[in-house]
Amino acid sequence: MEHHTVFFLNLILVLLGARILGEASARLGIPAIIGEMGAGVLLGSSVLGWVDPGPLLKIMAEFGLILLLFEVGLETDLGRLATAGTRAATVALGGFVAPFVLGAAFAYWLLDLPPLISMFIGGTLTATSIGVTIRVLRDLGQQHSHTANIVLGAAVLDDVLGVVLLAVLFEFSVKGTVSLLNAGQVFLFIAIFLLLAPVAAKLTAVVVRRFNAGSRIPGMIPTTIVSLVLVFALLSQLLGAPEIIGGFAAGLALSRRFFLPFGVALHESDGHFVERIDDEMKPIIQLFTPVFFVMVGLNLHLHEVDWGSPQVWWMAAAFIAIAMVSKLAGAMFIREPWRTRWVVGIAMIPRAEVGLIFAELGKQAGVFSQEIYAVMLLTIAVTTMVPPFMLRAFYRQASPAGN
Repeated sequence: MEHHTVFFLNLILVLLGARILGEASARLGIPAIIGEMGAGVLLGSSVLGWVDPGPLLKIMAEFGLILLLFEVGLETDLGRLATAGTRAATVALGGFVAPFVLGAAFAYWLLDLPPLISMFIGGTLTATSIGVTIRVLRDLGQQHSHTANIVLGAAVLDDVLGVVLLAVLFEFSVKGTVSLLNAGQVFLFIAIFLLLAPVAAKLTAVVVRRFNAGSRIPGMIPTTIVSLVLVFALLSQLLGAPEIIGGFAAGLALSRRFFLPFGVALHESDGHFVERIDDEMKPIIQLFTPVFFVMVGLNLHLHEVDWGSPQVWWMAAAFIAIAMVSKLAGAMFIREPWRTRWVVGIAMIPRAEVGLIFAELGKQAGVFSQEIYAVMLLTIAVTTMVPPFMLRAFYRQASPAGN
C-alpha cells in the first residue's frame, strides 16, 4: 500500500511539475522542454529529492517517448524524408564518427586513460537524443521543414548506430573481445525490421478502419493504435533496435503519405481516418510525453558531481566542446545553405537519454570512475539544455526559403 502511495505522489509531482514549469518557460519565451527537464532536476536528487525515478515512472517515460516518435512518424512525409536521405546519412555518419574518434582520442592521448574507458567516453558523445531534437523543432513549428526532415533521418540512423556501438562496447567490457558477426546481426535485424514493419502496420490500419466503422462502443482507435505501437516497440526491442524505432515505423506507415510496395495504397478517403487517429491519440501523447522529459532531468544526478574539483570542470569543458563541435562538423559536409547546416548541426547536439544510458552502463560495468561519470553527467546536461536556446535564437531570425 505504501509503495502505491509513493508512486501516485511521484506521478502527481511529475505531471504537475512538467505542466507548471513547461507553461512558465513558454510564457518567458523559453522552450517548454527546458521547463519540463528543469522540473525533473528540481524534483529529483539533484535539488529537492522529492521524486525517485522508480521502474513504473521509467516505463511511463519510455512509453511517452515511443508515442512522441509515433506522432512524428504519423506527420512525416516519407517522400520528403527520402529526398533528405543522402544528406541525413551524411549528417548521421559524420556526427557519429567525429564525436567517437575525437572523444576517444582526447581521453586516450591527452588524459592517458585506458582504451576501454576512452572508447566508452567516445560512445557516450556519439549519442543524439531524437526525442529532445524533435520536440524542440515541434515547439518552434518547424517539424515539417526541409531541415527537420534531414535532422529526423539523421537522428534515427544515429540511434541505430548508437545501439550497435553500445552492444559492441558492452560486449568488449564483459568478454574482452568484440564479435563483428554479432554487431552485424544486430544491424541486419534492425534493417529488416525497418523494411517490414511499415508494410505490416499499413495492412493493420485497413483492418482497424473497418472494425472501427462497425464498433458500438467508443475508443476503438486509441485502443488498437496504442496496442499496435506497443507491438512494434516490442518487436523492435527483441530485434536489438531501440523501442522508439518501432513507434516511429508504426506512425510513418499510418501516415497518409506512405505507400506500400507494388503501388498498393489506402484510398484517398483514408486521409480523414489518419486525421481521426491523430485527433484521438493526441491527448494520450500530450499526457505521457512530458513524463519522459521530466525523467531526463530526474536522471541527471548532479549531486554526484564534485563541484569543487577543478579537474572535473576543465575535463567537462573539454568534452562539452568536443561534443558540440563534432556534431556540428557532421552537418558541415552536406550541400545545403550554411544556415541550414548550422541548424542541423545544433539540432544533433542534444544527448539526453541515449547519452545517459551509455554513462550508466559505463558506471555499472566498472569502466567509469566516479570522476569520469560526473564529467559525463555534466557534458550530457549542458549538451541537452543549451541547444534548444540556440535553435530558438536561429529561428527567431528570418529563415531562408525552403528551410
